[in-house]
Amino acid sequence: MTEKHHDYTKTTPRFSATFDPFTVSQIQRAAATGIYDIRGGGTKRKLPHFDDLLFLGASMSRYPLEGYRERCGTDVVLGTRFAKKPIHLKTPVTIAGMSFGALSAQAKEALGRGASAVGTSTTTGDGGMTPEERGHSSTLVYQYLPSRYGMNPDDLRKADAIEIVVGQGAKPGGGGMLLGQKISPRVAQMRDLPEGIDQRSACRHPDWTGPDDLEIKIEELREITNWEKPIYVKVGASRPYYDVSLAVKSGADVVVLDGMQGGTAATQEVFIEHVGLPILAAIRPAVQALQDLGLHRKVQLIVSGGIRTGADVAKALALGADAVAIGTAALVALGDQSPDLAAEYAKLGTVPGAYDDWQDGRDPAGITTQDPTLAARLDPILGGRRLANYLSVLTMEAQTIARACGKSHLHNLEPEDLVALTIEAAAMTRLPLAGTDWYPGKAGF
Repeated sequence: MTEKHHDYTKTTPRFSATFDPFTVSQIQRAAATGIYDIRGGGTKRKLPHFDDLLFLGASMSRYPLEGYRERCGTDVVLGTRFAKKPIHLKTPVTIAGMSFGALSAQAKEALGRGASAVGTSTTTGDGGMTPEERGHSSTLVYQYLPSRYGMNPDDLRKADAIEIVVGQGAKPGGGGMLLGQKISPRVAQMRDLPEGIDQRSACRHPDWTGPDDLEIKIEELREITNWEKPIYVKVGASRPYYDVSLAVKSGADVVVLDGMQGGTAATQEVFIEHVGLPILAAIRPAVQALQDLGLHRKVQLIVSGGIRTGADVAKALALGADAVAIGTAALVALGDQSPDLAAEYAKLGTVPGAYDDWQDGRDPAGITTQDPTLAARLDPILGGRRLANYLSVLTMEAQTIARACGKSHLHNLEPEDLVALTIEAAAMTRLPLAGTDWYPGKAGF
């Protein structure tokens, strides 16, 4: 038998780390079209995240709780600073703002059903309040955005809380987009827009330019709603210490901090991938701002951007948040990106899990679309049940971790229960590197 030898004169092609195949394809697309790329979803690059942290479970120095015999509380009250009617949620996992327009009416109903089943809140998103959402959401937060699409005082009064959106994690400093194919007759009527024409939302509010003006706006909203509704202020993670401080000084009851892993209905890819901070880097300075003002836990902090598991929830709370918000994960729970739809995603030139075409309105799952035929595929009752199951699992997972750390409530988790796995995570959170008592910049080292 003749021995076979590898022909080393024929080398295996090697791609550049700088000009990888995707980058080359983007250059070619830009050269061919002369326009920048727009897509939905959040950043796809790998960033420091909650996976870079670990919990230290109880052993000799800590006493764990029995999982099935000892209670571990999960409830949270939001808006205790000034509002006459703070909202009380059974779980600290809330549904982030996603608009009717970006999502179908069936999807908005499903989100309301699922959240209500487990005792948490939903959020309207841009474009106003739909009867489906209000009717099926036991607790509904109304987003007050720069666009003011669909805004009216009656809906403000119907809401349980108001969230003033200053920025979003996927695009801090930028406005949103809704492509013309999603401006259906109903969406156009609600937003007072021409049907079928691309819509770009403003990047800043038209009637105020800074924290002093925001203070006046918050007081105006309180007067409209008889000081009943908690007022949230949402900021994209960029300068969290100063942004949180100014939001609090302007009178916010709750601050929502959104990291760059948060999704978006549609914006420029260059924005999604290169602007903002990972949520892991933003929580510590935000909490520090609240502590320096003497208002940590008195002004509640909600964090969002890439929350996927109960471990993520528990880690966010241990770092100092009061609650979290989920968006992308909620849509996946409803049925988006299902492998069962692989053939239909292939027709769009993508695959389940890539979500490149969410903004185009051709979602075969019927969730991110205004096409009536596609939207009819989503059963709001079934979708709501799936979301409720997912939210229940997130809550139970977080409870499991809290009990293992000896905590009788999720809010008793603390930074001392965590260590960092990487130098980057240790520097961002000021948690010790696993196996040491050191983090970058620690005094005395």
